[in-house]
Amino acid sequence: MPSERTEVQVRPGAEGDLEALTDIYNYYVRETPITFDTAVFTPEERRPWLLSHPEDGPHRLMVAEETGSPGNSQRILGYATSSVFRPKAAYATSVEVTVYLAPDAGRRGVGTLLYKALFEALAGEDLHRAYAGIVPPNEASVRLHERFGFRYVGTYREVGRKFSRYWDVAWYEKEL
Repeated sequence: MPSERTEVQVRPGAEGDLEALTDIYNYYVRETPITFDTAVFTPEERRPWLLSHPEDGPHRLMVAEETGSPGNSQRILGYATSSVFRPKAAYATSVEVTVYLAPDAGRRGVGTLLYKALFEALAGEDLHRAYAGIVPPNEASVRLHERFGFRYVGTYREVGRKFSRYWDVAWYEKEL
């Protein structure tokens, strides 16, 4: 049986993506320590997060969408963001970046496409550093970040508690 040809396109996130993006994020809230949120969100609760990532400026949201043959629906495979690193003014030229993929979208290069588009979009912004926190063990995330020039800078030990245990966060840094 011939397989349908699909393509992955990356574009800025939009309001119409909110439900799919919330579903992806909630998977990680429920099933993994990758995010330290412990309660799932409704799309309405996630709306302020979406709106904090406009199509321009240093805080962006890029969405990877799988497209099939004409007439088939499109499916969001994941997203990447650059967000406020810390709220104090002197941190304004630093961002925290992250990638979340649909549970079945790994090992297809989607994270690479998302980060490529995100960093291209950020190239003209007044930014100096990007930071990423990775909850170990997560070798796929470490490889992705190292591929984009991130280097390990340190670990916050047992900084978050989820699923009745404490988790470390390894921090990575990239010059922009």
